[in-house]
Amino acid sequence: MTAPVALAVAGLWLGCSPLVLAADPVPEIKRAPITAQAVGAVHSLRQIPEACARMEGAFTGDAAQPYRYGVVRTSPQCQPRARFVDFAKAQPSTAKGWTFNDEIRVPNAACPSQQAVVRVWRKPVASAKPTLDAQGQARVYLEDAKQQAAAGNVPQVPLFAAQMTVEGKACR
Repeated sequence: MTAPVALAVAGLWLGCSPLVLAADPVPEIKRAPITAQAVGAVHSLRQIPEACARMEGAFTGDAAQPYRYGVVRTSPQCQPRARFVDFAKAQPSTAKGWTFNDEIRVPNAACPSQQAVVRVWRKPVASAKPTLDAQGQARVYLEDAKQQAAAGNVPQVPLFAAQMTVEGKACR
């Protein structure tokens, strides 16, 4: 095979590579895979302070459901400024105003060919600057907030949703 033909074939191969044709946009946060985790070891994936939430997961060792993850509240005193919603109900996409925020890859220590992948999406809200009072502070008064809520004028908050998949071959 001549050099120009070899380059053309290589270019076609790279052009059809799944890496190039990936449907997902590039996440806002770029990170390397986290340290390989042992089966049964619960580990934190990511903390989302504005939603008062922490995502944690664990490899189960079960072939039917090799990895499980969940979202737990960080503190009962925390006042969330964002909400974590169900991925299946929200169906986030860039067309719906969501942003692909983060991709977390967790290798299985007992099975190097397998990894859990958690994709986090974020839906920001367009917010106007709050009105400042005479002292330069933005204040929310309880009675005013109750009246706004009763009128159905509740301010929107940013939303987060996450999807988990397991990639690679299962070990026996």
